[in-house]
Amino acid sequence: MHIVFRAGEALLPLLLATWFGRSDATDVYYFAWAVFALAGSLIFSAYVDSAIIPVLAEVKIATPAQWPVVTGSLLAHTLCLAGALAVGVGVLALGWFRYRYHGTSFTLAATMVPVFSAYLVALTIKTFFVAILNSEHQFFAFPVASFVGTLVTLGSIALTRGSLGVLAVPLGSLYGELVAIAILAFILFGLMRLKMTLTLKRPDAVTRFAKLVGYDVAGGAVTRINPVLDQLMAGLAAVVGGGTLLRLSSDVSSVPTSLVQASLLSVLLSHLSDDFAARDYVKYRSTVVRALFYVCASLVAASVLLFVVREPLLRAVFLRGQMDAEGVARMGRVFPYHLLGLAPFGALLVLARAHVAMKNTSIMIGMGILNAGLNAVLNVAFLRFLGLEGIALATSCMHLVVAVVFWFRFESKLASERAAVV
Repeated sequence: MHIVFRAGEALLPLLLATWFGRSDATDVYYFAWAVFALAGSLIFSAYVDSAIIPVLAEVKIATPAQWPVVTGSLLAHTLCLAGALAVGVGVLALGWFRYRYHGTSFTLAATMVPVFSAYLVALTIKTFFVAILNSEHQFFAFPVASFVGTLVTLGSIALTRGSLGVLAVPLGSLYGELVAIAILAFILFGLMRLKMTLTLKRPDAVTRFAKLVGYDVAGGAVTRINPVLDQLMAGLAAVVGGGTLLRLSSDVSSVPTSLVQASLLSVLLSHLSDDFAARDYVKYRSTVVRALFYVCASLVAASVLLFVVREPLLRAVFLRGQMDAEGVARMGRVFPYHLLGLAPFGALLVLARAHVAMKNTSIMIGMGILNAGLNAVLNVAFLRFLGLEGIALATSCMHLVVAVVFWFRFESKLASERAAVV
């Protein structure tokens, strides 16, 4: 259901290229998106495949009567933090855009700020509802809500792009999120009849979750600097619409990893959390190793296939509407460098969930610093010799190094857990 129903999300970058091509306006949108995505990573890291899964699993087993209070407290605190985050990021973004842009570019960026701020709040509610449903093993809800929300997003952009231009994109995304929220709320409170008691009290489970997820959020926030840095570096490559070309080629190349994230990782985290809670370390490690094998093998095969068909694929996808032939040709030269990082990124995603299932989230800050720092150094080194292609290669090399470090730290942590039991 994830693979089929969420396939519509892959259409968005393709349609944006067709509808808007590459221009200063599209670079403004993608840079603004990168800035707010940095803030959105705080929300994403807190609830998507996070420590909330093992924490809620413990609540259901140990103190089931506290479940409505725990989830209600989490929702109330989340709404407060999301509102504060949206306002704070909006003010900071406006100041940065005032410094970076002038004239019509600043007007466009400034107009996007309140829309993206509202989008952050909507994203918070949606990701929280998805986390609750995943903890209940109701994995069907998200693809259904995402599918309908994506249809609303695409329809809204198609209808308003003529009058609003690029501004139609963040507005359409906001409308899609609101529709997805409505569907998830109906499933949670209507079909499943779950109860949440809104409160600002902090039960022990909420305090425990806050401590665990703090490391996840901090690590995620650091790594989300990468898209912003990549867009800044793309601006130094002296290529018109370079940031747009880099983002679009990355979107297409990352479709295989997006499918892995959508269809496997949430389910994997739930099972790993169960195995670790049961102290079945043999099964736990076996599951991680098998997941690594299947994910990496699948992504290597996908990388080879995409490399072979890259030129006709990119022409079929992008060479229409406002996108020019030279832009598509440049994406074709950047594309292989993105593909080099697919399998390492898949391994990184699996190993990150393995650490979360062990509640070993304290390593995420250090791993995030390694991620962002290495990407920055490699960007500077490779941009000089390869231009846009160097930015893509830097990301791929960074994924490989981080995945290797994740593996050694996984083995070390698992060994210490086994020794503690003995």
